[in-house]
Amino acid sequence: MSGNQDIYVIHLSDGRLQRLTNHVSRDFLSSWSPDETHLAFASDRDGNLEIYTMRSDGADLTRITNDPADDMLPAWSPCGQWIAFVSERDGNREVYVMKSDGSCVRRVTENPGDDMYPAWRPP
Repeated sequence: MSGNQDIYVIHLSDGRLQRLTNHVSRDFLSSWSPDETHLAFASDRDGNLEIYTMRSDGADLTRITNDPADDMLPAWSPCGQWIAFVSERDGNREVYVMKSDGSCVRRVTENPGDDMYPAWRPP
């Protein structure tokens, strides 16, 4: 283990620990895609918290948000086409949704208090 926040997977078949990220910044708050082929997670590797995706083996790292405010707590939709997340881009923490490629971002809550921990209702 590196001493900073990276993302690891434990293989239940043999107990093997596999490191998926290796960066001096924080990589954390991860969420599996429904088909288990990708992870979404938050990282401050570009100066503030943004949402990234990668394949389940750590390949194809892609930043899917790019905003000066913090974006965090990604949650995949049951169909895998959308990701809900929390952002401070409107002055406080609100829940947003976007397509899993980072397009079509829209806010879904508007509340003076912090809205946190989005979750999808199963179909």
